[in-house]
Amino acid sequence: MEAVFLSKKAGFETLVIDRKASAPALSISDRQEILDVTADVDKTKKALQDCDFVIPACEEIDALRTLDKMMKHLEIPFLFDLDAYAISSSKKRSNEIMAEVGVPLPKPWPECGFPVIVKPSSQSGSIGVSAVEESSGMDAALKIVEDLGDIPIIQEFVSGKSVSIEVIGRGDTARSLITTEVVLDYNYDCKQVVCEPGILPKEDDELFADIGKKTAEAIGLKGLMDVEAIYTKKGLRVLEIDARIPSQTPAAIWAATDINILEELAFSALGKSTGRKNRNECSVYEHYVVENDNLTTCGEKVFGKIKMPRMEDRFFGADEAITDYVPGKDVWRATVITKGKDPSEVLEKRKAFIRNIMEECCLEEYIDRSPKMV
Repeated sequence: MEAVFLSKKAGFETLVIDRKASAPALSISDRQEILDVTADVDKTKKALQDCDFVIPACEEIDALRTLDKMMKHLEIPFLFDLDAYAISSSKKRSNEIMAEVGVPLPKPWPECGFPVIVKPSSQSGSIGVSAVEESSGMDAALKIVEDLGDIPIIQEFVSGKSVSIEVIGRGDTARSLITTEVVLDYNYDCKQVVCEPGILPKEDDELFADIGKKTAEAIGLKGLMDVEAIYTKKGLRVLEIDARIPSQTPAAIWAATDINILEELAFSALGKSTGRKNRNECSVYEHYVVENDNLTTCGEKVFGKIKMPRMEDRFFGADEAITDYVPGKDVWRATVITKGKDPSEVLEKRKAFIRNIMEECCLEEYIDRSPKMV
């Protein structure tokens, strides 16, 4: 959905290929094909042959390998770096590379002591992640990773502001883009992205950009990745990198700055520049679910259950929305963007948005939960 949203904002025509007819992005795209790219190779080639660019928005390695080989044969720019993705898919390997170039990381276990975060090396998002406060909880956390068939990464639990930055690489050079703040729901899944000037102090923001650039150049990135970190009282601590299109931060960046990361990536692949300048305004991007007469903030996993969404402007007072809402529907979801010249304008819009939904849909309670450990 993120890739289609950004494509539309860039003025691109979109074709979505998915093996599942229920994939949410299908209903907001211009053209659709229900294909398994690993099994329907000839049909996929035919569908893609008129495309100017192809970007995968999945993490299934067989599909990624098939597309990588196919795009080389078709000579269509593939906005994805399979080698960099392989590195970023292993937290163990990517941590080793970042340590080599001096990136500040959380302390490893057992040097760090409790509390700790236990996470699988090769999963994405919050899958298999556990916060462990004392030794009695360690076995259960390790069992979760074992059941995923993965190896555990155990690091100190670092607290502070969660931040992200996107990086576009061209092999031997890279450039970092704009810092965003990532706000988590009770299950450590992203429920909100904030984009505004001053998320980090200037010196730390420049350091974060340098970390992104240095890491991308160390892995020879030819495409897009994001760097996720915690801004602690002792400074930045980098959690992980992901060499793929991020699922939430780019829309918030576009809304606040006019910089469209997908457009930047496409132009970079052609050796060109979009020439876009940062508007330096503010936005908040967030997920909601209406259920049991409540309006609840939620992470992208809960939002991902959306069916047949559409894009809508001025949704209950929000500037942009992707939603499956229809009047009278008992359960529905929405990702909404509110934007303004400063944080106070965005806050007032968000308050009005919540009031409008609560009143018009006759809801009982607004629920906004956070992780137990923050």
